[in-house]
Amino acid sequence: MNTPDSTAPEFSRPLDVRQAEGQAPHVEASAAEREALARRFGLVRIDSVSADLELHRDDRTVEARGRLKAEIVQSCAISAEDLPVSIDEPLFFRFVPAMTAYAPDEEFEITADDCDEIEYTGSHIDLGEAVAQSLALAIDPFLTGPEAEAARKAAGIGTPEDQGPFAALKGLNLGKG
Repeated sequence: MNTPDSTAPEFSRPLDVRQAEGQAPHVEASAAEREALARRFGLVRIDSVSADLELHRDDRTVEARGRLKAEIVQSCAISAEDLPVSIDEPLFFRFVPAMTAYAPDEEFEITADDCDEIEYTGSHIDLGEAVAQSLALAIDPFLTGPEAEAARKAAGIGTPEDQGPFAALKGLNLGKG
């Protein structure tokens, strides 16, 4: 009996590293994949998510550049109303072979270019999971909609500016006049 692998990504598009050079794949999530990603990211739903990529290989390192496009619906962080959101962002990530050994006290520096690296093992990279991770980073976790202010007032909550450590100073007349 085949059972689904619970560790498998919801949106997987494996590609053999040896065939990556010059490829320009379009990756798009199916309805079932979008539903699974929406659950993973805590969204109301994902209506579409796709990416057009250009791949370039240098030995075992693969660079991918392109665009992420998505139409999602997420809940307002204050009022919980459903808010449609369009995402259209550039993508750039680099797949690098996983390091097999780390020295326990080894120091290393991380540059801005290193932050977009995705380690892989074996001979395949997963373009779908990389796009899914990019989508997760593009989601605004504190999204508020037009009903947020009314919901704050109804709950007796002020605006974020009224809640900060300097809120008490706001009402003082300091040196004005």
